[in-house]
Amino acid sequence: MTEIASVPRGETGDAACASGNGVAGAVRLDERVTGRGGQAAAVRALEVLVPGPMTMVQDLGRPGHAALGVGRSGAADRGALRLANRLVANPEGAAALEITLGGLAVRAHGDLLIALTGAPCRASVTDATGNNQAIGHRAVERLPDGAVLRLSLPTSGLRTYLAIRGGVDVPEVLGSRSTDTLAGLGPDRPARGTLLPIGAPPRAFPVVDLAPLPDPARGDLMLTVRPGPRQDWFRPEALAALCAAPYEVSVESDRVGMRLRGQHLARARDDELPSEGMVPGALQVPPSGQPTLFLVDHPVTGGYPVIAVVRDPDIDRAAQARPGQRIRFRISSS
Repeated sequence: MTEIASVPRGETGDAACASGNGVAGAVRLDERVTGRGGQAAAVRALEVLVPGPMTMVQDLGRPGHAALGVGRSGAADRGALRLANRLVANPEGAAALEITLGGLAVRAHGDLLIALTGAPCRASVTDATGNNQAIGHRAVERLPDGAVLRLSLPTSGLRTYLAIRGGVDVPEVLGSRSTDTLAGLGPDRPARGTLLPIGAPPRAFPVVDLAPLPDPARGDLMLTVRPGPRQDWFRPEALAALCAAPYEVSVESDRVGMRLRGQHLARARDDELPSEGMVPGALQVPPSGQPTLFLVDHPVTGGYPVIAVVRDPDIDRAAQARPGQRIRFRISSS
C-alpha cells in the first residue's frame, strides 16, 4: 500500500523526507511552499496525534476497474463526504478523513477551514494558548495554526467525515486517494505522528456556514431492497422472510460488509454457484442462511446467491449502522 508521511512529534529533519525510503507524499514540518506571486507560504497539513479506532483517507473511489479485480471503494457514506466537501467549497470528490467511532485528535499546521459530517460527535478545538472551545457538526469551522481538534464517540451512527478546505493531498492510486481495505490499495491508515498534506484551497468560497440535517438513526434502520438475480436458489417464502423481522448487525462488520443475524433464509438448491459479479448493497446468503450485506470494499465477485440488493441511496445509511443495531428490509414498489 502507498504510505503516508509519518513524522514523529518533534522531528522535522531530512531523514523523514528522504527519497527512496518508500514514503510517498512526505512533507517536512519546516518546509515552505511558494504561494501566488512567488511569496512564501507556510505548509498546510494535519498532524495525527491520536488516530482513533479506525481513521483513513477516502474520496469517492476508483470506479471502472472491476475487470482488473479492483472495486470502487471510497467513502462508506458518500452523501456525508459530499456534504463535508461542499461546506468548505471543495469539489465533492476531494479526499477527506473517514473516522470510525471517533477518538481522533489532529493538530493543524497552517490555518485550516474544516467541516464535520456523518455520525455526530462532540468536537472541540484547543488553540495554541490552551483555550478550548466546542465546535459544531455539519458547520464550517476554523482550525487555526497549532490548534488541536479532538473528536469523541459519536452519539449516533458509526462514521464521521472530516473535510479540510483544499483536500487531503496524498498520492493517487488508479485515480483515487481512497484506502481500499480489501484490495490493499491506496494510503495506509494514518498512525500517531502521520503528517497529512493539505492541498491548495479552491478558488470558490463557502456559501453557507451550517447544514441542518437529521442525524443517523439510533433505532431500527429501514432499508429498501429489490429482488436479487438468484431467486430460483431460494425457497418461495425466503424473500418474504427477509422482510418479516429485523436483523441485527453483528460485530463481524467492516467496510467490506456486515454479517446480519436473524431469520434463516432457506435455500432451494444446495449445489455450488459459479462466481459472478457483485455490487455494493448485495445481500449474499451463505449456507448458514444468515445474509451478509456488502458495502464499499466488497469483493468484485462472489460464489453465494444474492437474494436481494439494497437500493443505492440506502447504502450510505447502511454504512452508519452500528453493531447491535437492527435493520429492517422492505421490497421496493418500483
